[in-house]
Amino acid sequence: MKIQVLVDNNTYIDAYYLAEPAACYYIEIDGSKILFDTGYSHILLSNAAKMNVDLEKISHIVLSHGHNDHTGGLLYLHEKMDCSAIKLIAHRDCFLPKKMGQQSIGSPFLEKEIKKYFDYCPQEGVFHLSENCIFLGEIPQSNDFELREEMGEVQRQGIWQRDILKEDTALVCKTKQGLFIVTGCSHSGICNIIEYAKRVCKEQKIAGVLGGFHIFEQGQRLDKTIDYFVKNHITLLYPCHCVGFEAKAKIHQAIAIKEVGVGCSIVLY
Repeated sequence: MKIQVLVDNNTYIDAYYLAEPAACYYIEIDGSKILFDTGYSHILLSNAAKMNVDLEKISHIVLSHGHNDHTGGLLYLHEKMDCSAIKLIAHRDCFLPKKMGQQSIGSPFLEKEIKKYFDYCPQEGVFHLSENCIFLGEIPQSNDFELREEMGEVQRQGIWQRDILKEDTALVCKTKQGLFIVTGCSHSGICNIIEYAKRVCKEQKIAGVLGGFHIFEQGQRLDKTIDYFVKNHITLLYPCHCVGFEAKAKIHQAIAIKEVGVGCSIVLY
């Protein structure tokens, strides 16, 4: 398994890539070439070119949830190339209209449009992209400190309602070192995600985690999350995108976190 960070809030020093508050990871596993999320804008295209990632050879696109900092790049991929043969794995809620106040924060495409441009394979539950790469689908709650928080509104059947982002999900990759979890924002809770990955894969060992934890400051949730990481002996932590500096600093006191930015590459066997 090889992962390259194509879009993140930060870039590596002296790498001269572009960054934005968004996420996109390129994953090679079992012969599959996967984009997990697509960032917010066109920058995944230029970053991929500089990192020698051939987007024309992508076999799958997987979306963690429907916010525009994870789905916006779909528009630029569609404009650049024929995406009709790319399998797009996502929960149906990813393509519902979403807003924060009066600002649209949803995908650039509705579901009816996605069906025209991609090989759309909607999934609400567990889906195997390959032998060792699994889309987790909707994440059940397994602890009392990661309650789902509302974020903006979603439109269902013409009615705007509070959005709890039930579509929020992650990928889990099986390696010899254990399970490696790749998240978008972890709106469903990073510990909930890991627990569900362990259950789905019938494996307790966690090799590492890359992605957003949606924790920005110190507090009980952060303390219990750190306790969970320590209890599960997770030593490869790559917090990025939506993890605040205060949270990173406190996690680092317990577990030495890894630096993440555009240009980061992770290889596990």
